Amino acid sequence: MTGPDAAPTLTDPGRPHPARVYDWWLGGKDNYPVDEELGRGILAADPTVRRGARANRRFMLRATRALAEGGIRQFLDIGTGIPTEPNLHQAAQEAVPEARVVYADNDPVVLRHAQALLHGSPQGRTDYVHADVRDPETILRSAAETLDLDRPVALSLVALTHYLAADEDDAYGLLGRYMDALAPGSCLVLSQVTQDLAPERMAKVTELFRRGGTPFFPRSHTEVSRFFDGLHLLDPGVVPVLEWRPGPEDPAEEPVPVYAAVGRKP
Repeated sequence: MTGPDAAPTLTDPGRPHPARVYDWWLGGKDNYPVDEELGRGILAADPTVRRGARANRRFMLRATRALAEGGIRQFLDIGTGIPTEPNLHQAAQEAVPEARVVYADNDPVVLRHAQALLHGSPQGRTDYVHADVRDPETILRSAAETLDLDRPVALSLVALTHYLAADEDDAYGLLGRYMDALAPGSCLVLSQVTQDLAPERMAKVTELFRRGGTPFFPRSHTEVSRFFDGLHLLDPGVVPVLEWRPGPEDPAEEPVPVYAAVGRKP
């Protein structure tokens, strides 16, 4: 999907970007020294951050498989990040080969690697939209070229909402606009950093992100639950990310300050 709406802007190697910091935490090589510097600083303030990044990905894979096995055939993943296997489409199409997946991200570095996201199963389809989560009209219009929005879609926002302000970005209203546009039976898959489980560490992490030019907004259990207003929460509800339906392959680890949940639109 290309054209005026998808045109990338030049990336700024002098300013850290969350997707590239996340890539550094996961051991990737698609990041700049400024991303590593911020990543190291946050790791020093919160030694669980690398485990949290890995836990987020495992949650995404578990939730994707659960929804695919439960009948969802379409997935819209916003804030995709730099590809790290296994990707969402691999989990979805392993369970349902005909599944359709659209990825969306606003980072030109992710755009350069988007081709790696597009090798799905022969029966299914994957596509990529270069756009910002704050522009739901562009993302939904582009996604509709691949997905049938009159049928259920799983909207995945993993480790993204803590970069959205409640007021300036209208985080709650923004997610409402996405879910309003999706058919009944659609699901919201979301994970979000919280201050509840590590208030002192999260205060330091928030300061470091903001000092680096990245807005950062940890949220309480009540605030995370608000994203699911009007949705039916799947068991076990809004819980620490390691507690959302762990499988036998998930290691027993100390908690990380992240909540996760999946909700279904009635």
